[in-house]
Amino acid sequence: MTRRGRIVAWTGGVLGVLLLGAAGVGVWAYIQLDGNIRGADISVDGKRPTNLSPGSKNILLVGSDSRAGANAKYGRDLTTMQSDTLMVLHISADHEWATALSFPRDSWVQIPACTRGNGTKSSPHHFKINEAFSIGGDGGDISKAAACTIKTVEQNTGLRIDNFASIDFQGFKGMVNALDGIEVCPKHAIHDKKAHLDLEAGCQTVRDEKALGYVRTRYSVGDGSDLGRIGRQQEFMKALGKKAQEKLTSPGSLYDFLDSATKSVTTDRDLDGIDALTDLASTVKDIPSDRLTFVTVPNYYREADVPTDKANVVWQYPQASQLFSDLAHDREIGAAGKKKLAEAAKNPVTAHSVQVRVLNGTGTPGQAASAAEQLRKLGFTVIATGNAPATDKTALTYPAGLKVQSEVLAAHLSGAKATESAGAAPGAVTLTIGPDFAAKFGG
Repeated sequence: MTRRGRIVAWTGGVLGVLLLGAAGVGVWAYIQLDGNIRGADISVDGKRPTNLSPGSKNILLVGSDSRAGANAKYGRDLTTMQSDTLMVLHISADHEWATALSFPRDSWVQIPACTRGNGTKSSPHHFKINEAFSIGGDGGDISKAAACTIKTVEQNTGLRIDNFASIDFQGFKGMVNALDGIEVCPKHAIHDKKAHLDLEAGCQTVRDEKALGYVRTRYSVGDGSDLGRIGRQQEFMKALGKKAQEKLTSPGSLYDFLDSATKSVTTDRDLDGIDALTDLASTVKDIPSDRLTFVTVPNYYREADVPTDKANVVWQYPQASQLFSDLAHDREIGAAGKKKLAEAAKNPVTAHSVQVRVLNGTGTPGQAASAAEQLRKLGFTVIATGNAPATDKTALTYPAGLKVQSEVLAAHLSGAKATESAGAAPGAVTLTIGPDFAAKFGG
């Protein structure tokens, strides 16, 4: 692919293709397209992560399936906005590499308190990560939907989000139609009522509702997980970008494509307009294709920790923590890093496999039992509770051989560092509760 084609594919087939607009359409069309793009005033409250790598950029990209208007057929009794796809595009400070990090929408995470559409605050709780978009967007306000999603991603990853962009279903369909469809090659026939999709096996061109159905289908393909859908979406968007680069040679076809793309895009104010998006695309135009990495947050089925939960996934630690840290510090993942993640995924250290001894160092009765209950809800195996000498800070210690297990638990305690101790109880990680436990525990 050419540079221009790579940019189109890399940014989800939407942001980068706007680079074509300035040179490919006339002044009137440029003004019309620029006016299509909606800007949102996004305000994220509370403490936010520090930007650890000035010059790099983290852009949160959301595929929105708002059920309003023409999208109503994709769900019933839904009065709030929905996010179907969620990823962070990290562009390095030197513009030499980039990583597209996808989050399975069934990721079971801590959802922080967020402002709802009516101005009230939600309570912190655990649920699927895509709920954040619907909490903020329960009144149709994409500014609040974006703010809650950014807050959730930041608090669960430690990544500082710099920009936001969203595209909805109908604009995506218009983009595909402007390209006369995209070829897909399912190995098996797909019949999915929820996605409004009936496809026979083999290569074929999809457009209109079939294109939407193909990127949305889940339960009728493979193991029915969101992980398979992420892979199909990534491949589809690469194909869309490639075809856009090849086909959009006439002003008419270019305008139709850009009209659909810009009408479906909502961004933060910094990206509000073709010029801003063009500048963004230009910063990555020289990144070689072999230095763009698509990766999904390492995860495993939550059923391994909570047998009754057969619908969600949890992030695999310490691999997820290391991945977030690498991006926060602007360290390239690359093919080697992606391969390492794949190898680790074969034998994840589950929360259930981590045995924990909880000690109360606060001086307040009942704190160890309370913390133990919270850990059990996450799947950890608590083998004992007790008291410890008073301490100012929550601490994690582990005996030789349990470093990884301690890191799995530490991932749920903001800023916690586990230390090896010769005096630690054998076979278990010891968590000593201090007065700061409630602030540290993110679940």
